[in-house]
Amino acid sequence: MMPRAELLKGIVADLRMAASFVTILPVASSKPAADGTVARATWALPIAGLLVGLAGAFVYKVAIRFGLAPNLAALLALATTALITGALHEDGLADTADGLGGGRTRERKLEIMRDSRIGTYGVCALILSFGLRWSALATISSPLAVTFALCAAHAAARAGVPAFMSLVPPARPDGLSASAGVPPGRSIAIAFAVGTLVLALALGPGKALVGLTLLSLAGLMLARLAIRQIGGQTGDILGAFEQVGEILILLVAAAFQMGR
Repeated sequence: MMPRAELLKGIVADLRMAASFVTILPVASSKPAADGTVARATWALPIAGLLVGLAGAFVYKVAIRFGLAPNLAALLALATTALITGALHEDGLADTADGLGGGRTRERKLEIMRDSRIGTYGVCALILSFGLRWSALATISSPLAVTFALCAAHAAARAGVPAFMSLVPPARPDGLSASAGVPPGRSIAIAFAVGTLVLALALGPGKALVGLTLLSLAGLMLARLAIRQIGGQTGDILGAFEQVGEILILLVAAAFQMGR
């Protein structure tokens, strides 16, 4: 049995690795991938997402306190989350849309996804992503409800990433996702449990069930699309998966808000 001090040290290291992997925060000295460190640390992705959501919620609350309208506060909150993550997931969404939508062959699709330039499909995907998330937050409007929604969205959207990495093979042997490795079953289970817990506490059991159902369906659809078109997943596909998850959870929160 691992000593308590060593166990705690491992947990802290995983938390730092997860935060450094999905944000631009200087919390880890490096980002090793090939040795399986990232794969093992994926259990902490929902926790890293929770911190991103809290940062966006803080900016939203401050903006409201200064008298800004909810729609402007929502835009600032989204800008904050994009800034903290370095727009990593938005970049993945844009590249995925360009690659899957613009390429005719598997090789061409992967080539487009590696291209740093953004195309028409990518622009449209980003507009839809920001537009849907902004509209949802502006609809919710209550600072406390926005806090819950952002925390739920950012945690739950990353909770399924380890399972997605495990179930969908890498599309190429030299990509970021391939070098990160396959998350162990324990990391997959913990990530799912943490994401589900945050989702249930933030939105309630009923909304959490709806959100989990939609996330599962979206994950299955994206996995099938990725396998059919490029033979598996890449880092860009994982980013797109996270973005779709954020959108769905925020829409669920907004829909139930309007139904009150």
